Amino acid sequence: MPELPPYWLRDNCPCAECRDPRTGQKLFQINDLREDLAVAAQVEIEGNLEVLWSDGHRSRYPLAWLGAEDEGDGRTEAHKRLWVAADFRRGIPEADWEAYLADAAEQAAVLSAVRRSGFAVLRGVPAVEGQVRAVAETFGYVRTTNYGELFDVRVEPDPNNLAFTSVAIAPHTDNPYRDPVPTLQLLHCLENSATGGDSGLVDGFKAAAILREEAPEDFAVLTRTLVPFVFRDRRTELRADRPLIDVDALGRIREVRFNNRSISTLRGSTEELETFYTAYRRFAAITLRAELQLTFRLDRGDCLIFDNTRLLHARTAFQQDGHRHLQGCYADLDSLASTLAVLHRRTAALDAIAELFAGEGAGEYLGEEVTMAEHMLQAAAAAEAADAPPHLIAAALLHDVGHIQGALHGRDLMQGQDNRHSDTGAHWLAQWFGPEVTEPVRLHVAAKRYLCTVEPGYRARLSEASEYTLKVQGGPMDEQQAAAFAELPGAADAVAVRRWDEQAKTAGAPTPDFEHYRPLLASLMK
Repeated sequence: MPELPPYWLRDNCPCAECRDPRTGQKLFQINDLREDLAVAAQVEIEGNLEVLWSDGHRSRYPLAWLGAEDEGDGRTEAHKRLWVAADFRRGIPEADWEAYLADAAEQAAVLSAVRRSGFAVLRGVPAVEGQVRAVAETFGYVRTTNYGELFDVRVEPDPNNLAFTSVAIAPHTDNPYRDPVPTLQLLHCLENSATGGDSGLVDGFKAAAILREEAPEDFAVLTRTLVPFVFRDRRTELRADRPLIDVDALGRIREVRFNNRSISTLRGSTEELETFYTAYRRFAAITLRAELQLTFRLDRGDCLIFDNTRLLHARTAFQQDGHRHLQGCYADLDSLASTLAVLHRRTAALDAIAELFAGEGAGEYLGEEVTMAEHMLQAAAAAEAADAPPHLIAAALLHDVGHIQGALHGRDLMQGQDNRHSDTGAHWLAQWFGPEVTEPVRLHVAAKRYLCTVEPGYRARLSEASEYTLKVQGGPMDEQQAAAFAELPGAADAVAVRRWDEQAKTAGAPTPDFEHYRPLLASLMK
């Protein structure tokens, strides 16, 4: 591994002294570190780099984390699929609204399409006013503008924007006169019975990339010229001076603002103005190339979600022989990206748990006639049959993961060494679940010891293996311990999990598989 700068390494120390375990935020300022900070010793062990610092502090870094590449915020062209219309000859990114709501994977696919290709369409969204707000709230928040929280795109008698007429609208981005600009737009079709009025999209990043390739000097002009975008009506006066093409510090396309209706008077020397208009006209001509024009029709119940910092949207003219009514709102990409990241994080966590069930969980369970996975699935099924709340079904399903996930295995317990699997399992699960799930897991062993003390006949019903582990785990509680346990906030839930645990040892008992519980677990995750 290459030598890493000491301040970078120490600044990223993940230990509880350096970062708050609850928030992950740093507990020190960079200038709190000593001027002569240095690595005193380091060693790679068990997939980690362990470092002893010159000030006596110790840090531990996963090697996989040290070798990971920074993917950035995903906003630049480097993380996008730049497209032309022919790329969607087999169909545009779309999903059914009900499936989107019910399936986290479907939701992730839709949001990923918006992030990567710039747009997606949800079909079958209830065609009622205000529903577009509900769509936005599945991944973020509505951004209120001078058009209100929601706006209606239909023919108005006294329009303050050409969008509220029946004329054709050329490819453009919305609200370029705002800083920051609304980064997402949603358009929900409530009715479209008019002749014409088809929707169009152009990948502005693709158009900018073509300009860069064909006329690099013109591209450079449009990245450095501040254009005054202005909007005025009786109640509003907005202006933002921004380039048509914005790039990051590495020169990668990050944002396009393009709206001929909103460009105000650009001032400058004759040479500067001629140079700008040459580049502007060339870029405008590229956006109108037929191969970049993706045209489709939004029908009743369709909701288009698109990236307003990248995609130019358009509309063909329509006749007033029918009614065309779209309801829209603005939202922001950071909320969408956040929701998508959480969905991916939950998916990765659920995959890791599923792997335990399919892997070591398929092995024997402490001398019982069922496997570890069968035991936990039977406990969850018993909780579900008892109409237990979701957090208790989850706790029943996951109560014994510490046997197969911790440093000490269930085999160690059967050999007479307490593996403290309830604590280990609760600690591991706390990455994703709150105490309503982890506390019953942490206390379910103590609950067995408690029940043996307070409930006559309970111990006699224990299996031979469970009786053996009871002794290794400390035996029945004394009366004082039992009284203290009963006062714990999670005691009643832990006792419930313990009872389902004891029922879950029947060879061949039918149960749902792990996939049945994925939606429930996802709904409980932090």
